[in-house]
Amino acid sequence: MDLKHYALILGASEGLGLATASKLIKEGIPVIGIHRDLRKDMEQVLERFAPLGSGKVPFHAINKDAVGREGRDAILEKLSHILGDTGRVRVLVHSLARGNLGPMKAGGESPGLEGKDLALTSEAMAFSLYEWTRSLYDRGMMAPDTRIIAFTSEGSRKVIPGYGAVAAAKAGLEALVRQIAVEFAPQGVRANCIQAGVTETRSLLRIPGSQKLLEASRARNPSGRLTAPEDIANAVYLLTLPEASWITGSIIPVDGGEHLQ
Repeated sequence: MDLKHYALILGASEGLGLATASKLIKEGIPVIGIHRDLRKDMEQVLERFAPLGSGKVPFHAINKDAVGREGRDAILEKLSHILGDTGRVRVLVHSLARGNLGPMKAGGESPGLEGKDLALTSEAMAFSLYEWTRSLYDRGMMAPDTRIIAFTSEGSRKVIPGYGAVAAAKAGLEALVRQIAVEFAPQGVRANCIQAGVTETRSLLRIPGSQKLLEASRARNPSGRLTAPEDIANAVYLLTLPEASWITGSIIPVDGGEHLQ
């Protein structure tokens, strides 16, 4: 039986996830994009998705919350109908950016981070990767030689003001990717993190002092520019190729050398 392979992108309606969906479709890989957007934002979201569904390569969008069991089960039900008997997920891209930002100590208008802020952020930006990996595996939806790719940042090991909850989540995400790479290796799974350089996305602009961060990153990047979402999408595609089958459990900087300075 010939299997039809799909890419499943968690967080596909903007930023790195949207750029990745565009790249993979351009390269002939069908995409199922998961997003969580409010009704008031759907007009803009549909405009972004329109080019993705205009060609011969299939694109399916599912507007459901990918974090938490209820939303995940609903998505998996829709996914089973899209995949049918012969479809499998060969590429899983984790591009969820949801969490709380702010200083740890109370001061000014900020009450300071609480334990629940850390838990919510890690659930969305770290633990959900494992939950999706297990769910796809348990339901037999994974293709042989599945590639799992998650997005991390320098904040996993470097202090950025107001980034504490996300920093903890990113460190946890990297640990989970390493563990998945080893424990799911017998099933042919390859799991890696892309450490994206500073990219001007809506998520980044929520970080306190983001404009200073952008300026500093542009100044220290040897290439003299910020990382673009398309740079990350290109790296994702490279990791889907057969030639990348021996790369797993790695944290791969994709930043034009920014991390070197």
